[in-house]
This record gives sequence, C-alpha cells and structure tokens, in this order.
Amino acid sequence: MSTRGIFGVLALGLACSLPLAASAAGNAAAGKEKAFLCMGCHGVPTYDTVYPTYHVPKLGGQHAQYIVNALEEYKHNRRAYKTMHGMAVSLSKQDMEDIAAYFSHFPADNH
Repeated sequence: MSTRGIFGVLALGLACSLPLAASAAGNAAAGKEKAFLCMGCHGVPTYDTVYPTYHVPKLGGQHAQYIVNALEEYKHNRRAYKTMHGMAVSLSKQDMEDIAAYFSHFPADNH
C-alpha cells in the first residue's frame, strides 16, 4: 500500500472515531439527576404540547451528539421553541453531555 493510501486509511479511522469520543464525554449517572426536568415532557408517553400543538419526541435511544447539538441550538436560539430555550439557556456544555449520555443509554422505545 502506498504512503498516500496509508494516510487515507488513518484519516478515515480518525474520522470514524471522533463521534464516539464526543458521545463518551458525558456521564450518564450525572445526567440522570440533571434530566429530571426533561422528564416532565419527554418522559410522558404520547404527550402533545398545547400551543403550538405537536408531539413531544422521545429522547430514549437518541444519539448523544444529536441531543447535545439540539440543546446547543435551543440555547443559542438557532431552534425556535421558547420552552426549550428556557431549559437549555442555563445548561453548561458538560450538563448537555451528561443529559445526552443518560438518554442515549435507553432503548429507542423507552424514555
């Protein structure tokens, strides 16, 4: 294999490992405590908000990095939902990672 091919394989390996490292940054046990308020909406099966009306998504089994990204977007008003902005605005990056680690360990059909 050529030097260029070896570097390509190494780069691919590094790129594949980055999301795993990012999702491992959270502490699920700490996230359980921090996610208490989240469960008021996200822990209720078939829960719909009143206004605007939409189904509240389950977070169980969701990818940790997706949850972190969503919380960052709510915190910085890049996703528009006032209730979630109010919840996310006080969260630190570590809080978000802990909460994400907690929810990502559930099966997809659970909260």
